[in-house]
Amino acid sequence: MKKIILLLFCMPLLLATTCEDDENDIVCTTEAVAGLNVTVIDSETNIPLVEEVVVTAADGVYQETLDYFPGLEYVFSGAWERPGNYIITVSKPGYQTYTSSVITVTSDVCHVIPQQIEVALVAN
Repeated sequence: MKKIILLLFCMPLLLATTCEDDENDIVCTTEAVAGLNVTVIDSETNIPLVEEVVVTAADGVYQETLDYFPGLEYVFSGAWERPGNYIITVSKPGYQTYTSSVITVTSDVCHVIPQQIEVALVAN
């Protein structure tokens, strides 16, 4: 019974600080980790784009609009502690919409493994 309880505390969505089994001690941080981190740039100037940019991620029926946090680089983040197979769509007025191939987000015993994606939008 002890192992089952401890395994539940180790699940990434619960963000436990420590997990133990009979052989190893695993220490996990309590922060939430974004599985998808998308930087959007202009394909000609390489200047980061954030205003009026919409980045969405879809995994089957699950869909999420990624968040942009001003002042923290130029990154749209999402899929917080959610492994999956995502298709990313990036749109901005005056640019062609970008759709990615499948991007797989995996996890370890503590958190998802972040994927860093750069998208170069082409102006119309």
